[in-house]
Amino acid sequence: MSFPTSKQHGYLPVPNIEDTVDSPRPRSDLEAPPKYSYFEDVEEQEYDAMRPRKRAETWKTTLTVGFLVAAAMYALVSGLRGAFGGSACRGRKSGLPTHYTLPSGDRIPSVALGVWRAEKGKVGEAVKTALKAGYRHIDGAWTYGNEAEVGAALRESGVPREDIWLTSKLWNAFHAPEDIEPVVDESLSKLGTNYLDLYLIHWPVAFKKDTAFEIDWDLTNDPYPTWQKLEELVEKGKLRNIGISNFNIRRIQNLTTNPLKIKPAVNQVELSYWNPQPELLKWSKENGLLLEAYSPLGSAERVKESLNIPIVKSIAQQLGITPAQVYISWHVQRGTVVLPKSVTPSRVEENFQITRLPQRHFDQLEEAAQSHKPERSVDPSERWGIDIWN
Repeated sequence: MSFPTSKQHGYLPVPNIEDTVDSPRPRSDLEAPPKYSYFEDVEEQEYDAMRPRKRAETWKTTLTVGFLVAAAMYALVSGLRGAFGGSACRGRKSGLPTHYTLPSGDRIPSVALGVWRAEKGKVGEAVKTALKAGYRHIDGAWTYGNEAEVGAALRESGVPREDIWLTSKLWNAFHAPEDIEPVVDESLSKLGTNYLDLYLIHWPVAFKKDTAFEIDWDLTNDPYPTWQKLEELVEKGKLRNIGISNFNIRRIQNLTTNPLKIKPAVNQVELSYWNPQPELLKWSKENGLLLEAYSPLGSAERVKESLNIPIVKSIAQQLGITPAQVYISWHVQRGTVVLPKSVTPSRVEENFQITRLPQRHFDQLEEAAQSHKPERSVDPSERWGIDIWN
């Protein structure tokens, strides 16, 4: 199997692709198991243990007591605040994994900019702000309706294509094998690239062609033909890694009992304080399936409430970070990729500055998240007329 190389492919000109009958307007209101390993192993450690070791004194390095105290205080404050500059290596200094290794050997960055619900005219600037801040992972989808603007921003950023991880997703209306490659090509064209680093089946639900929400029960109950076509596109080099999204354990097993050439590398699901899904997380780790957390701060309607949870505010205050940084750090510390969304420059930058939570704080947040009845923020089951989660 061969993949495109950085020398072969950069960004490509993007033709003006208008919405047509064959390419229906995306619905912006919808969010619509091989082993993986951490890119680097990080042992549990408290903040005190993260402070730089004191250098051995020599006759050349006689320091005053005042300088030592000042240096120690600076190191401690810097560590707690996660002030690691604008490089893409911040995550490593934070004590959390910057990447996870997928079965293909590709390394997926642990923090991404999600562009769901990002407004037209704003999403491009958010992408450029994110790349300048050090992000190297952009998570999008065909149905978000903003891939052309994202692609333009990627080209304008000046960051080489091979340095950026691009994800897109297969919408429900295109699960029929003959419909998949054309819509993949459309995403490639709009993004201005010859390949995607990751492509996901957006929902475990197939719609009949040229209908709004009419269920194709054959492809919904048996997604294997859809998956086989995605495997073919990996072999062609258009996709490097393939995965799933919004699949529960039963639906994952329904797919993976087939004789797959390539097993799912990732399952992107809603994970938040309100819906932590510990059982799915545990099962996925045991079966070598990496989870990605969308809506990690709760949906747009619940972000304000999420940031005012007392235990989260307390942890943030003790560590000198923001409540949003507490949540995003918690997700990566759980062993998932996290996809925070924002078009506000200061928040885009803030969301990338993660830091490892002391074990006692991590356990407190995990316990609090599991202490209430789970609540989904994204559930189109009733609208589509199918119980997605059972």
